[in-house]
Amino acid sequence: MGMMTEYKRILVTSALPYANGPIHLGHLAGAYLPADIYVRYQRLKKRDVVYICGSDEHGVPITIAAEKKGVSPQEIVDEFHTRNKAAFAKFGMSFDYYGRTSSPVHHRTSQEIFTALHDKGVFIRKSEQQLYDAKVKMFLPDRYVKGECPHCGFGEAYGDQCEKCGSSLSPTELLNPISALTGEKPQLRETEHWYIPLGKLQKQVEEWIATRQGWKANVIGQVKSWLKDGLADRAVTRDLNWGVAVPLPDAEGKVLYVWFDAPIGYISATKEWALQKGDADLWKKYWQNDDTKLVHFIGKDNIVFHCIMFPAMLMAHGNYVLPDNVPANEFLNLEGNKLSTSKNYAVWLEDYAGKFEIDPLRYYLAATAPESKDSDFVWQEYLTRNNSELADILGNFINRTLAFANKQFADKVPVRGDVDALDRDMLETIAQAADKIGAAIETYEFRKALTLFMNVARAANKYFNDQEPWKTVSEKPAKCATTLNICLHACNALAVLMAPFLPFSAVKAWAMMGHETDVHKQAWDDVSHMELQAGYKLGRTEILFRKMEEKEIEPEIARLKTIQAPGSQPPVAEAATETKISLEDLARVQLRVATVVAAEKVEKADKLLKLDIKMGAEQRQIVAGIALTYSPEALIGKKIIVVANLQPAKIRGIESNGMLLAAQDDQGNLSLLGLDRDVNDGAPIR
Repeated sequence: MGMMTEYKRILVTSALPYANGPIHLGHLAGAYLPADIYVRYQRLKKRDVVYICGSDEHGVPITIAAEKKGVSPQEIVDEFHTRNKAAFAKFGMSFDYYGRTSSPVHHRTSQEIFTALHDKGVFIRKSEQQLYDAKVKMFLPDRYVKGECPHCGFGEAYGDQCEKCGSSLSPTELLNPISALTGEKPQLRETEHWYIPLGKLQKQVEEWIATRQGWKANVIGQVKSWLKDGLADRAVTRDLNWGVAVPLPDAEGKVLYVWFDAPIGYISATKEWALQKGDADLWKKYWQNDDTKLVHFIGKDNIVFHCIMFPAMLMAHGNYVLPDNVPANEFLNLEGNKLSTSKNYAVWLEDYAGKFEIDPLRYYLAATAPESKDSDFVWQEYLTRNNSELADILGNFINRTLAFANKQFADKVPVRGDVDALDRDMLETIAQAADKIGAAIETYEFRKALTLFMNVARAANKYFNDQEPWKTVSEKPAKCATTLNICLHACNALAVLMAPFLPFSAVKAWAMMGHETDVHKQAWDDVSHMELQAGYKLGRTEILFRKMEEKEIEPEIARLKTIQAPGSQPPVAEAATETKISLEDLARVQLRVATVVAAEKVEKADKLLKLDIKMGAEQRQIVAGIALTYSPEALIGKKIIVVANLQPAKIRGIESNGMLLAAQDDQGNLSLLGLDRDVNDGAPIR
């Protein structure tokens, strides 16, 4: 069981998701589902465990998303904090507390840690040349600078990376740089920042890493390669107007770098949890006692921050526990391609929850988790596993046992008589199950744990078939009663054993066994001897897992096929053989100039705006999928080009009478087609 005995309590964190967009399957498979399985298991083991997460709400992507939508950064983070928290709840993520880094407690905690390091003389202060946009009077973070890549010549490279050749860049390396805010040529100006000298802390980090046991090879490999290259000074402050203000008198207009303040979010959220519990100092028990086991669940892109930088900060501070383990997962692909949020090549949790059951997804993601290498989500495989494993093995065993007990034993547990070799084997399988599955969960081998769990259901199905109760019921009724008693004992055990993986189905199965208690408050260690007494009354039988049909997943597969897979080249041959249309066909399309007179968001539809437009004397309504790029306020008074003679259509129940024209770039951003001089609305386009 590893080193469990040394620890009095367990503190579990999942990477704080960025509050600039919704959550998709890749996120769930990487940092949240494994943590939830682990935490649910530890609760059943009756251990003192606290599960902390929350929204990461600072940094440049938030400010960029806000500018695109024409709203404040706070509005962006409020929207996605609320939506993501709700999506996690739907998927059974059992956080004890879900915080946010825009909270006053977080700002204060981050400033206290910065001040403690500053007062100890940990930081060094450096002057540097940085690009400055005089028009908006601000230094430009790397993502706010665009220019020509010095390596491949791509004209739209960002100041931190060229999206075309993948090279890492700094803004001053770009050729012909321009400000992404104003399009102006930025100036080089002097600015001062505080740096953490990671090189000075490297020896301490290396000595600590050498004491870690049972870490994944992919995690240790990445950490060692960073340490081999030598750690450099890293800026902990930046010039930005959104974030945690640097708490020094000569640091106006500077905030803490998001890499520095985000992991402190684990500490501040634990403080908020303690306040909610009515004991303001309770957080110290988890963060400042050596008998706490701290486990960070993350994706591989976060390894360096959680295994080098955050521990280095905490070491320099002193007085904080360091992680016992960081079981980082690799990435999840989708239908053979990398996920791409900008191209909408993803399966979004909110979207999935509106169409399908939750536990089959949890099951499939746990069974194919990217534990040591990237894995792939394939809709057809998801369907097959639901039908052939959940429905045909686990669901089938529980349903056939309860149906038989209902018919032959009036919904009561029959008496267990003499046992034969098959009975003893089955009882032994149940007796060992909790320890075997638990040992795999303790070592973060969730795929293995799930397989071991399903093996109990497989063994139970085989046992039912081999004992042939449908025959013995008339020939050897006592033997039949024993078989059913043991099958019901297996169902009872399976209901608890599935609870970490399939929390919603576990509740259902536990109720079907006739219990009125909460399955998630049972004791894992009782599973082996949780005997049901003869005569015990069983509950109402329901179908535990429904079989799915191909037609349910066909639209999902089709949607992904229509999106050009990330990284693939556009099909040149198809472009060359596009269908040609005649002048007569073209003449049938009526394009007209329109003015937007009113605009509002469509409820529960992220991408849709409802626009009232004026074309000369005529006014009409259209629905357009442009809400991710344009805010409603930014469109009022704008001249747009509309297909005026399109048949009316209903979109989300709202009539749309026409279609506006927009162009889409490689990143999926939309630009409305406009006019180079003012033309009256209603004017035809020829």
